[in-house]
Amino acid sequence: MRRRDFLRNCGRGLAASAFRPDLLAQSPASGFRLVDVTGAAGLTFRHNNGAYGGTLLPETLGSGCAFLDYDNDGWQDILLVNGMDWPGHKRQRSTLRLYRNNRNGTFTDVTRAAGLDVELYGMGVAVGDVTNDGFPDLLVTCVGQNRFFRNTGKGTFVDATRTSGLGGRLAFSASAMWVDFDRDGLLDLFVCNYVRWSAEHDVFCSLDGKQKSYCTPEAYRGETCWLFRNRGNGTFEDVTATCGIFDSSSKSLGVATIDYDQDGWPDLFVANDTQPNKLYRNLRNGTFRDVALQAGVALSEDGKARAGMGVDIADFDNSGAAGIAITNFEGEMLGLYHAREAGVYRDVATGAGVGLPSRNRLGFGCVFADLNLDGALDLVVANGHIDDTVRNIRGNQGYAQPPLLFLNEGGGRFRDIAPALGRGFAQPRVARGLAYGDFDRDGDVDLLMTTNNGPAVLFRNDQVGGNRSLRLRLVGTRSNRDAIGATVRVFHGGTTQTRTVKSGSSYLSQSELPVTFGVGTRDRVDRMVISWPSGRTEEFTNVASGRAYECTEGKGIAPALP
Repeated sequence: MRRRDFLRNCGRGLAASAFRPDLLAQSPASGFRLVDVTGAAGLTFRHNNGAYGGTLLPETLGSGCAFLDYDNDGWQDILLVNGMDWPGHKRQRSTLRLYRNNRNGTFTDVTRAAGLDVELYGMGVAVGDVTNDGFPDLLVTCVGQNRFFRNTGKGTFVDATRTSGLGGRLAFSASAMWVDFDRDGLLDLFVCNYVRWSAEHDVFCSLDGKQKSYCTPEAYRGETCWLFRNRGNGTFEDVTATCGIFDSSSKSLGVATIDYDQDGWPDLFVANDTQPNKLYRNLRNGTFRDVALQAGVALSEDGKARAGMGVDIADFDNSGAAGIAITNFEGEMLGLYHAREAGVYRDVATGAGVGLPSRNRLGFGCVFADLNLDGALDLVVANGHIDDTVRNIRGNQGYAQPPLLFLNEGGGRFRDIAPALGRGFAQPRVARGLAYGDFDRDGDVDLLMTTNNGPAVLFRNDQVGGNRSLRLRLVGTRSNRDAIGATVRVFHGGTTQTRTVKSGSSYLSQSELPVTFGVGTRDRVDRMVISWPSGRTEEFTNVASGRAYECTEGKGIAPALP
């Protein structure tokens, strides 16, 4: 069902279906628990979408979140992006929120002390060490002017939007990511823009011809994404028009990197809403070419453009080739693309067991993460509708929707175990952003989820199956300091796992930069190979599991500081 047809049904006044508590009895031996520790951790954030009754398009889409180590102490902190009240309808002051990790399971709100007590209509965030000084900087995408906050290394940020050359551009931006597309050791910036929208030119849409409702993206013209090259002197050059990505028909919401042709150069995947997705192949000369159609990832299997909200890319079947997960609108189901041969993908969502369970959900954030540390990447999807009147449709999941957590059972098959994880995780939410990070440094990744006009939720991952992990933080020297774009492969017991250090992915959000490998009950792995963005390759053998390491390019590997 197309989005406009679906929303037209929203006013029919039929009873909505609800979350089914009877499914909680179906409890698989997942090997882990997800515990809601939001209150105990001291996260008091609540997103403000500014809605006052004007049904303005941006109100439906925010916002994102990030795990980041802003003070470089080895512990993951949390950033939450906020909206604000619209001009003329001021009710409260709402800002970004930065929470410093207290290293004991709790966080302290340091927003004001860090210089981030700033009002903006924020959407997403991308984290990366732009200046290679050891401290991560922030790009916050907004409705209006995006903002670039440079980390001073002293616990504070300064707004460098104007001085960096990123100012003076107004748009409705969504996801963003840092990527060293020219492999010069400096992080460049890619920004998704959604549609051409402003409050002054908001389109009147209606389900009944009388009352204003939220418009579908078809009501607006598209907008091109942007690519900015890092000059290395604190400023950026807009190369959008010359690099081959300019496309004013795009309506982009999600972005991720993929080495599509396995040549060591980062290619760019963009999830578009009601427009074909884009796969920009890096031509290694500062330009790109869109190959999404021939790669089989531009459209659905029946040749239609879907809603393309969030995206994540990972080697989910340990085949050595990266697959792609894309969240879509209700009625369209999740896209799960597997590389069937070099450079060609096939949507395996139905056969993999993720298609039908996701058909009646509206997905936003999504991440691949090995939650039970068995060596196979699981898939988590944050769901929630954009229009609260869908609760009136019979058989519909409603405005707030339960998440999906697909446990990877191997052999290309997944099984949704979210209901069995209990109401703490499985309760319906109007969810948007999703990120993972090991905030308590116990070796497994935890989950952070945002909700539209509601609270953020932190889920602590508790292992109960006895599995171990191997965690690795990479530090570039010739490569960018964050080693974004580096690939790590672990070989053990005849299997190979692959992880990539990445910015972007999911929806409006940023997961931690360290990589995590689940190795089951093994006490060591046979071999680990790191391919750095600079082209350098390093290999280590007989690496003990159950530990975290730091590897500096060209200087070897060492246990991470306690």
